[in-house]
Amino acid sequence: MSDSTADDIIDRRRLRRKLTFWRVIAFCVVLVGLFAIAIASLPEERFGSKSRPHIAKVRIEGTILEDEKLLDLLNDVGESEAVEGVILAIDSPGGTTAGGEAIYDAVRKLAEAKPVTAQIGTVGASAAYMIASASDHIVSRKTSIVGSIGVIMQYPNVAGMLEKLGIDMEMIKSTPLKGEPSMFNGPVPGAEEMMRAMLLDSYDWFKDIVAERRGFSQAEITRLADGSVFSGRQALERKLIDDLGGTETAREWLTGQGVDEDLEIVEWEKTEPATGLFWARAAAQWLGFSLDEKSPVEAIQQRLLLDGLISVWHVGG
Repeated sequence: MSDSTADDIIDRRRLRRKLTFWRVIAFCVVLVGLFAIAIASLPEERFGSKSRPHIAKVRIEGTILEDEKLLDLLNDVGESEAVEGVILAIDSPGGTTAGGEAIYDAVRKLAEAKPVTAQIGTVGASAAYMIASASDHIVSRKTSIVGSIGVIMQYPNVAGMLEKLGIDMEMIKSTPLKGEPSMFNGPVPGAEEMMRAMLLDSYDWFKDIVAERRGFSQAEITRLADGSVFSGRQALERKLIDDLGGTETAREWLTGQGVDEDLEIVEWEKTEPATGLFWARAAAQWLGFSLDEKSPVEAIQQRLLLDGLISVWHVGG
């Protein structure tokens, strides 16, 4: 065998060893990546900060609706053995009365299992205050907006505009009160009385639960439930809240209920969409879109065009 042939064999063996080395490295990298993905896909309740004893923080923000994801989240917090206490971080002007009722009931169920305190941020009014009253203890900032106990129903009336445009809206109804009040004409006889009776029934229910939760007499709740809003300091004077402060003040109350003062506060968030959409969501966010957030137009529509009875505070009525 010539020297050149021997050199070729040695070179091929070296190349084979190098290829084997890099194949092993590539395999290890893929293995580590798969392991990381598997760990990341595990529920945080079983792996991570939520698996250890902690205080759960749940945000209730924006327009109050019957939010199934939020209801499921509150249920999961209540069932978690690692959660020692709960802070509801509330920042909302209110929303639908039915949405507030659903979340109120979920918070009451949660409070049967864990000590729950509500911490109001910028605003906790109407249905948001309803939810706060379901907690065992309410904290707000000195300048927070609190209260607005009441119910309202709003609907547009475009009859004047249609008349100017020469447009007639004809309706055939089974009974006079069907579909009333209508935005296309003034209310027919009995329509306003019907809606007011329904509204007042919800209003009485709202007043009663606040009176029960806050220990108000009928005279006190009647005086407070006139739709007025108060600063945090005024709300404290009127016993609508229990203390002034932020998250640390809420934690101090939990400590007084036997919760370890050294526990970490861990924020619980609503369930994300299926992991199968991960790459599509990442691409959308990279392009400047968010699949979680509504557009400004959708947000305004949700804010102004709520269906049914609403319990919401906003400047200008």
